[in-house]
Amino acid sequence: MKKIINIFKIEDLRKKIAFTAFILLVYRLGGKVPVPGINKEALKSFMDGATQQNSLLGLYDTFVGGFFSQASIFTLGIMPYISASIIIQLLGSVVPYFQRLQKEGELGRKKIIQLTRYGTVVLSMFQSIGVVVYLSSLTANDGSPIVVESSFIFFFVTIVTLVTGTIFIMWLGEQISDYGIGNGISLIIMCGILATLPFVVQIEWDSGNILNSPYRYIFLSVLMFLITTFVVTVTTGTRKIPVQYAKRVVGRKVYGGQATHIPLKILTAGVMPIIFAQALMFLPSTIASFWPDSGFSDFMNRVFAPTHFVYCIFFSLLIMVFTYFYTAIAFNPVDVADNMKKQGGFIPGVRPGKATSDYIDKILTRVTLPAAVFLAFVAILPAILYTLFNEQVSYSLVGFFGGTSLIIIVGVALDTLQQIESHMLMRNYDGFLKSGRIRGRSRRY
Repeated sequence: MKKIINIFKIEDLRKKIAFTAFILLVYRLGGKVPVPGINKEALKSFMDGATQQNSLLGLYDTFVGGFFSQASIFTLGIMPYISASIIIQLLGSVVPYFQRLQKEGELGRKKIIQLTRYGTVVLSMFQSIGVVVYLSSLTANDGSPIVVESSFIFFFVTIVTLVTGTIFIMWLGEQISDYGIGNGISLIIMCGILATLPFVVQIEWDSGNILNSPYRYIFLSVLMFLITTFVVTVTTGTRKIPVQYAKRVVGRKVYGGQATHIPLKILTAGVMPIIFAQALMFLPSTIASFWPDSGFSDFMNRVFAPTHFVYCIFFSLLIMVFTYFYTAIAFNPVDVADNMKKQGGFIPGVRPGKATSDYIDKILTRVTLPAAVFLAFVAILPAILYTLFNEQVSYSLVGFFGGTSLIIIVGVALDTLQQIESHMLMRNYDGFLKSGRIRGRSRRY
């Protein structure tokens, strides 16, 4: 408690945390504003169906904080921004123009952010059209239409409202990143996931499943603790590469000569691969929404349901690909080797220059493979648990015992705690742990 109190003794850190909490409160309150022309009760009844809870639509509703089932102005959430970021980063690997922007430092970064914003507007327009067309074709369990009147005015107003809501969420996330604490976009996603947990538990309690089978939920609680521990261990794990610096004499001073190491994180990409992969897995349902009440729409919704093995295979492959892709973006062995060579550093037994970069790249490739497999396994774990329990628990509940939700929550929480700890250490306060350093953080020498 003393260390938690120390957080609020630092004025700058206190303001950042308060600003972040305020922005998240604005996000949650803004999500309660409904879109006009939609029967909220009919939509809620449709989403509460078991079929929809176990579908990709139910998972999407979890990611946007339950705003889709509430017919909110934030129905699209932040997913269009994530999809635009994926496209821009993919273009940065193949298009020379985007490659030049990535090497232009701060100016290039601002240009990439601007292009990502434009891409977010375009993608949100297409997704909003798909959502409006899909909602207009739905009816509640009692046969009442979800859209009160499918007129041109309704389509136009709803599309503009949903696009504006996405742009506003994107702006809120950027405000948190600039003036608050942590990654704003990741915090908004985590806030939306956590906001649905009380409602999921309440549904399970009202159904009587918890009282009828208490041992099943005790097992799930123990399993969640073990999985969380495993996720934290892999997320903070590092592979240390020894580095030796040669002695240099400059005037009367001797520099170098010490031995240190390069800490390669096992999961360099963090939570981004699973967020990127999840954003792409929402595309099939978006495409299917343009042809409602058709065999193609039924096929896509059935095959790409989170519990279907086809969905699990595609999801796992995307996660593994994005893990390697984002690792290559976040860590460049060539730059590390060049910096070591300029400072007189070398890896024992390895020549400086290209041989060093190849050696680092080889190790990075090997340690990334188990991390990618780990992410893929944890991501499809809810589908495995749902099948093992013979569908006697809701997919929304088992989704918190593994999968995308748990990895995002743990990853974002660790990243936010590390940023808070760095502020405390800069002002001579102890960190959260007795050693004053969260395990897995990079040491500086």
